[in-house]
Amino acid sequence: MGWWVIAAVLSLPVVVGRGKYLVHMAQLEGYRPERYLRWMKRMPSALWERWAAAVWVIGLLVGLLVPGDVVGGIVWVAFAVALLALALRGVRLPAKKPLVWTSRAKRLYACFLGLNLVLGLISAMVGPRFGLPVLGFMLWTEPLWMMVATGLMSPVERRINNRFLRAAREKLAQRPDLIIVGITGSYGKTSTKFILGTLLTQKFNVLVTPDSYNTPMGVCRVVNERLKPEHEVFVVEMGARQPGDIRELADLVHPKIGVLTAVGPVHLETFGSVEAVARTKYELIKSLPPDGLAVMNYDNPYCRELAKETRHVQVEGYGLENPGTRLFVSDVHVSEKGTTFVLADRETGESVSCRTDLLGRHQVLNILGAVSVARHLGLSLRQIAAGIGQLQPVPHRLQLIRSGGVYVIDDAFNANPTGTEVALEVLSGFSGRKVVVTPGMVELGGEEERYNREFGQRMAQVCDYVILVGPERTKPIAAGLLDGGLPRDRVSVVTSLEEATAVLQQLLRPGDAVLFENDLPDNYTR
Repeated sequence: MGWWVIAAVLSLPVVVGRGKYLVHMAQLEGYRPERYLRWMKRMPSALWERWAAAVWVIGLLVGLLVPGDVVGGIVWVAFAVALLALALRGVRLPAKKPLVWTSRAKRLYACFLGLNLVLGLISAMVGPRFGLPVLGFMLWTEPLWMMVATGLMSPVERRINNRFLRAAREKLAQRPDLIIVGITGSYGKTSTKFILGTLLTQKFNVLVTPDSYNTPMGVCRVVNERLKPEHEVFVVEMGARQPGDIRELADLVHPKIGVLTAVGPVHLETFGSVEAVARTKYELIKSLPPDGLAVMNYDNPYCRELAKETRHVQVEGYGLENPGTRLFVSDVHVSEKGTTFVLADRETGESVSCRTDLLGRHQVLNILGAVSVARHLGLSLRQIAAGIGQLQPVPHRLQLIRSGGVYVIDDAFNANPTGTEVALEVLSGFSGRKVVVTPGMVELGGEEERYNREFGQRMAQVCDYVILVGPERTKPIAAGLLDGGLPRDRVSVVTSLEEATAVLQQLLRPGDAVLFENDLPDNYTR
């Protein structure tokens, strides 16, 4: 028993540290066992997990073949020490989005530690000769036990969540005067949300869901903690990772106005097809009441087709390429200093000149979507132009930063095929040398390799240099860059963003522009 105690004590920091990491991964996957299982399948075993497997195999052989307890005890301690050293090195990896110790995360962590305690006691009960294989098996399969803990906690969390949901529904039911606007789309929804919030402040007291609070529990938290009697408009971003997500959000807040910004190939890993994405996003439009308004991007072919199917509610289209819409823009000029354009209302004949610090024609499209809602709610073009002048870039979404004479375009929040095209279009408008730093795109299912190769081909037409982060994942991009004609010596492959920064320090000079396109979340990189 003494040897087991020594090995168990040495293994305790492994369980504690690794448990924090696994709770973090579960949190990033929305605490959903099926998504956590996909993460387990996607991520290769870490080095220390392979050592845990070795602990199990060698410990089993020692228990079967070596007489006496002394040799077995030495093996116990030796492998426990090695395992501890490797594990502690692994758990110190820096996180891009740190674990948030919410009450839910703490409950899950406690359940996980409880499971490990039970397994540890079992290893003690089987005796000193075979306790090591049991302990090694426990450490080797820790990711599996976190999934088990997530499943065990699901009924508890469901009851807790239902309490918050009821509180949010009751609070919203007491506000029949509140104008609720839902915004969804494969891309553009967060920018459109913040644009609309800024415009509407010219006339209303507005509450906007912050950051990426676009899940039912995130929206519940905003309603329960931030919605005040003085708020007149509530703008809600609605995100989706699988069918039914938008319907769940719509059933919670009951929007009267719905904005569909775009449908495209995102989250194909969970949706399976763009058609499934379209059906899910359209759940917002289907939820609108007869006296509601659907605002839809006519430049997007999927949205345009969905608009033709919409009969139960008024539809307001917007777009840069569709001259038949009520609102339209002309004289669009995009530069490093921002964007200018003329906004006009076909019905009233009014027009107004606008300027914004936002970069790119796609932002003008997002502005048009927000303006469609603002006009419906009674804002004048003068008020709208004043709001457009106050717009600020959303962090990490084509945010322009000037640093030492170099233009840095931070588009690191996420990336999808359409978004990368837009980002490269913005980059092409800069006059100096053009550099892209990217790990590529993820969550595209079976189409991921094709889309990344096409991304590389497009970059080759715009960029002078490309830095790829991640040797294995970026192979399709590298192939696309060579296909597109970018010389091999203009492509650098590094293993981390820190290495990419070191390359940039040697490469960049005043007047250059560097685009950071995507930054993979921790559940894709660790």
